[in-house]
Amino acid sequence: MRFSLLDDTDVSQAFATHLRGLRKEAKLSREALAKRSCVPASTIKKFELTGQISFRQLLLLWQSLDSLDRLYQLTQASSARSALPTSIEEVLKDEF
Repeated sequence: MRFSLLDDTDVSQAFATHLRGLRKEAKLSREALAKRSCVPASTIKKFELTGQISFRQLLLLWQSLDSLDRLYQLTQASSARSALPTSIEEVLKDEF
């Protein structure tokens, strides 16, 4: 069992912040991103403010602003996941 101080809200907000930053770097309005991604501008706004979005729409936004390959690689990194601590004892003893 793995322990983490993160919860689903933290992670969804991190995704929203990351993609909002990429949108702004690309100098895209929400409306322009909506046209590019086929995700409604109102959904983009809600996502950026709350982190709430469907997985499919998240993928469409990610694809429009970043590489899906990077996101896909998260599913392929089993050796990196095994290096993470699995208990608070490992963290405290530096056993990872």
